[in-house]
Amino acid sequence: MIFDTHAHYDDEQFDIDRENLLGSMDGAGIGTIVNIGANMASSHASLDLAHRYDFIYAAVGVHPSDCEELDDEKIRELEQLSADERCVAIGEIGLDYHWPDPAPEVQKKWFDAQMKLAKKVDLPVVIHSREAARDTLKILKDNPLGDIPGVVHCFSYSKEVAQECVKMGYYIGVGGVLTFKNGRRLRETVEAIPIDRIILETDCPYLAPEPHRGRRNSSLYLPLVVTKMAEIKGISEEEVIEVTEQNARRMYRIA
Repeated sequence: MIFDTHAHYDDEQFDIDRENLLGSMDGAGIGTIVNIGANMASSHASLDLAHRYDFIYAAVGVHPSDCEELDDEKIRELEQLSADERCVAIGEIGLDYHWPDPAPEVQKKWFDAQMKLAKKVDLPVVIHSREAARDTLKILKDNPLGDIPGVVHCFSYSKEVAQECVKMGYYIGVGGVLTFKNGRRLRETVEAIPIDRIILETDCPYLAPEPHRGRRNSSLYLPLVVTKMAEIKGISEEEVIEVTEQNARRMYRIA
């Protein structure tokens, strides 16, 4: 069964049909989903979803774009949320320099704080990194998390950066961008790194694969990513599904 390691089903874009959509996953070959927190509210919402659906797990954390809401009290709140049995990671956390705010120093402060939280509570991390490769790698190196530290999700850098992340033990999250006409760099990355370091993700409702690009994404479109990955790696779609599911279960420590 396909394992979607990064989704946002608490997003308002799913308000009109969330229950029906999630109810269709098993029949479409989607076996497990991790719903990812992006701020304090969505971290709570992710846990709520994980308690309502037995195939959904949650990650709790604050995205760099929302990190100005953080303070020491909120970090303690995240720690409390992370103790929930349905929480499998701290995330998504990281750096995003595409927009001028929040300032890079603010982002780095709270990225580092959440990395330290992950180490304290012994959970893997889900890393968001956009136009910030150097600072991201420095903070990852400054905060070693053990044998299975987590995933760099929606990977957007060169294959050389991916190989550096893999050397540190990180998985590489791959989704719909793999199918884009301008997705050559990600295809090169998938070709260069071993399949046992790749996990599947949607980042839904964002980044729907071709031919659905620009529409609302969902886990139901992941077979299109599987097909492209099988083509690139020269293996069967069944092997892609099996190995990426094993990778995801190992990373999130889900039996």
